[in-house]
Amino acid sequence: MQSETSSLPPLLQGERSKPPLVLIIGPTAVGKTEIAIQLAERLNGEIVSADSRLFYRGMDIGTAKPAHEERERVPHHLIDIADPDKILSLAVFQQKARETIADIHTRNKLPFLVGGTGQYVRAVTQGWTPPEVEPDERLRSELERMKEERGVYWLHDKLKGFDPVAAEKIDARNYRRTIRALEVILTTGRRFSEQRGQSDSPYHLVTIGLTRPRVELYERVDQRIEAMFANGFVDEVRGLLAKGYSPSLPTLSAIGYRECIRVVNGEINEEQAKAEIRRATRVFVRRQANWFKESDPNINWFRVQDRVVEDIVKNIRRLVDF
Repeated sequence: MQSETSSLPPLLQGERSKPPLVLIIGPTAVGKTEIAIQLAERLNGEIVSADSRLFYRGMDIGTAKPAHEERERVPHHLIDIADPDKILSLAVFQQKARETIADIHTRNKLPFLVGGTGQYVRAVTQGWTPPEVEPDERLRSELERMKEERGVYWLHDKLKGFDPVAAEKIDARNYRRTIRALEVILTTGRRFSEQRGQSDSPYHLVTIGLTRPRVELYERVDQRIEAMFANGFVDEVRGLLAKGYSPSLPTLSAIGYRECIRVVNGEINEEQAKAEIRRATRVFVRRQANWFKESDPNINWFRVQDRVVEDIVKNIRRLVDF
């Protein structure tokens, strides 16, 4: 894929000396999986997942994990690499992703980093590093106790008071991330959001953003939820619990899994679970927009419609020499 560089800004010309990486982002249910596969098929690429939920074996239906048939179309990486109780840290993911991307380059193929939350994507593409603060078990236990006594939303409000930027990017129900942020703040006396190291990207990064009208996106979310339950989501969760995985694991606190655990425990029925998942997913979609904004000039946004893949292929070929 060769193109003229003389008409490009000097900064972009310099970027071309770095190994290329295509980043595919967009909200939940926008269609990243299928479009990424089609792009990789056309551009001799391989896919690296940046979705932490896809790391874990046995969590297939509730994560909308690419089917085996889809993974056979192009190679996929960082899927099914750990059991649900072996939590992969951000630092471990960053290392594995970069090693995988380097391996793809050695085979003269184009890597596509697909999906994921902003922190996982930026750990790879912008060189983010987590704060180097050792866990303080006594402090962590105290924060856990306060969570049990006063609730996750009280804990999140405390974080908001210390660091509103960090609080904005952490789901209030993800109390483990809330506790970690508070632990770092209280240990160092500095805001969590200001402690991530960052360096220049090691890649010539081409970021492709996918978008749909919000009404259409919500309809797709609803359809996905119905399909998950029809395909045995509750049975998947029941099977994980039967294998001895604790419902308190971070992996099983993800949207959908926590609601299905309540179904298995007889606390709510499936229709109530679907309604809760719909609400939580809509909140998550809005939160995703805080990470990748449509006003960002570094993102090439495409509305998903007929011939969008062809349009994106042209865009990538214009920007990447590969």
